[in-house]
Amino acid sequence: MAQVMLDIGGRPHAVACRDGEESRVRLLGAMLAERWPIADRAAGGLSAERAMLFVALMLADDLDEAAHRPPEGSAVSEIALTRIADRLEDLAEALELSPPSA
Repeated sequence: MAQVMLDIGGRPHAVACRDGEESRVRLLGAMLAERWPIADRAAGGLSAERAMLFVALMLADDLDEAAHRPPEGSAVSEIALTRIADRLEDLAEALELSPPSA
């Protein structure tokens, strides 16, 4: 088992990880450290725990945004999506109006 030292907010943190995952853990630690100054200011210097909560909220916001963003270079335009939605509504209406099959 490997161990990586992360510096977040001027504090060292030892993190254990699987062998070979050290660079990934360092990358993730850098994402935390990058957001730390903003989070620390938002926490008003009250506690490192509160600042880390703000870091987590910023990352969760980024994750949520990425999950709801259409893929870059998406071939489906807003106009096409509107046409597809209209067509689906037409099909649903037609199915509702059709007599039940025996």
